[in-house]
Amino acid sequence: MTPTKQQLNDWDKHYVWHAFTQMACYEPLIIESAEGCELIDTEGRRLIDGVSSMWCNVHGHRHPAIDSAVKEQLGKVAHVTNLGCSNSTTIELAKRLADLTPGDLDHVFFCSDGASALEVAIKLAFQYWHQCENPKPQKTSYIGFEDAYHGDTIGTISVGGVDRFNAVFKPLMFPVHRLPIPDRRTPNFATSCQHHLQTLEETLAKHHESIAAVVIEPLVLGAAGMIMQPEGYLRGVRELTRKYNVLMIADEVAVGMGRTGTMFGCQQEDVVPDILCLGKGLTGGYLPMSAAIASTEIWNAYLGDYAEAKQLCHGHTFGGNPLSAAAAMATLDVFEQEDTLAKLPDKIECIAQHLSRLNEHPHVGNVRQYGMIAAIELVKDRQTGEHLPWTERHGNQVCQYALDHGLWIRPLGDVIVIMPPLAISIEQIDTMCQVIAQAIDYVTLNRASLQ
Repeated sequence: MTPTKQQLNDWDKHYVWHAFTQMACYEPLIIESAEGCELIDTEGRRLIDGVSSMWCNVHGHRHPAIDSAVKEQLGKVAHVTNLGCSNSTTIELAKRLADLTPGDLDHVFFCSDGASALEVAIKLAFQYWHQCENPKPQKTSYIGFEDAYHGDTIGTISVGGVDRFNAVFKPLMFPVHRLPIPDRRTPNFATSCQHHLQTLEETLAKHHESIAAVVIEPLVLGAAGMIMQPEGYLRGVRELTRKYNVLMIADEVAVGMGRTGTMFGCQQEDVVPDILCLGKGLTGGYLPMSAAIASTEIWNAYLGDYAEAKQLCHGHTFGGNPLSAAAAMATLDVFEQEDTLAKLPDKIECIAQHLSRLNEHPHVGNVRQYGMIAAIELVKDRQTGEHLPWTERHGNQVCQYALDHGLWIRPLGDVIVIMPPLAISIEQIDTMCQVIAQAIDYVTLNRASLQ
């Protein structure tokens, strides 16, 4: 018997443990179906998907090409292990990614989610220094950045820096060199860029003999509140890691797959990392899949006779899953067939125009954008920069207003995130941004809590 809407609500609150959610406060939003850039809930409401179903949907929901590819693969085989075995779809995807990624990033280790890909990258870097041509087994530590987010495994929270997520787990975490990162909100950020690169160089000069890798989110720190780095910082990091013989791991789980306007964020500054991690949009947001893509130099360090035991002892049951690979192949096809990247500049400019108007709002402290990623930071007083009381959840109130007016977005504290599917239309961007502007007015200008 089909459950009623009320039963689904009750079961959702009782049986489903939602991520990053205080279940005592949770109110269900149950999506029944989707079409294009819209979600449809059990009440029949159509909602613009303003955050790409947590930053992963690329070409819209139920895209016929991706649907067809998954169905076709389902008619062949749904799952094949990649432990001593393979399948043609996954092989083709690996070759496709090797051709797309910059430099000699030619060797693809498939995982199931972004955190898993970063966990692999951390282990790859560690083991590389034990068995490369000139071994340096003392290289066992990492450089991470304040407020960076790389996932929720013990390894990824260790290199990450979001204290509100990680504080309770500190006894489980391994120590890292954690550095501040430049922020485009900072006055004279160009000078700040050089200052932070100098700080990085000082750390590398002092500790490079024990540092295996620098782990960085290129261009934008996502979970930190869409903190955007100044131009030249990423390139500077790459130059310093090369200078001091330290690997660079680029976490492109959020910024990859076209989000910045190029297929990969690193391409914005002509940077080739040693390991590039993808996830989220890799399958168009359809199915779980991620990848840690390594350079040939790293790959070669793992080759040898069986008795040398140089292989990476790490694996995932569903790593390289053919259904996910089929969705990813179709996602890449759609990028080409629909000229997705070529259509982005007009959409990026449309978002920028809306942001420029919002930037004058008395309770907007900052707006920022990188390609199809944007953020609006709410404050109590624009002139002083005073923050709103975090317990009052003004960002959440803005998102609730938006939900009631046909838009699904999710805040990062009092930062309103805009990250729609790349397929979103100009008309939908206009609607999305107009609703957000109305929501900010309603919450900040019409509510006594700000008085």
